[in-house]
Amino acid sequence: QVQLVESGGGSVQAGGSLRLSCEASGRTFSNLAINWSRQAPGKEREYVATITQRNATYYRDSVKGRFTISRDNAKNTVYLQMNSLKPEDTAVYYCESMGSWGQGTQVTVSS
Repeated sequence: QVQLVESGGGSVQAGGSLRLSCEASGRTFSNLAINWSRQAPGKEREYVATITQRNATYYRDSVKGRFTISRDNAKNTVYLQMNSLKPEDTAVYYCESMGSWGQGTQVTVSS
């Protein structure tokens, strides 16, 4: 079982930046692929980004060029750097691995 804890959410104006963190425990971190998803009010949860064990990265189209996912295996942490934020990025952001989810962190972007 993997335990995941997100942090770094907050409120920013459009065009601003935030960096989310996802700290994992319970498994050998370097063996984990980590996914970020998000859920806006009244909407279904949607995929955002992935980083694999070999540092391959994938993104949903709407965040390409604005979000960057990275990992620090020494800190058991994956980051989601979010730049040029838009109001439509407002959501609770979750990290997930091996079917386990964190509690989420709120990101609010005002226009």
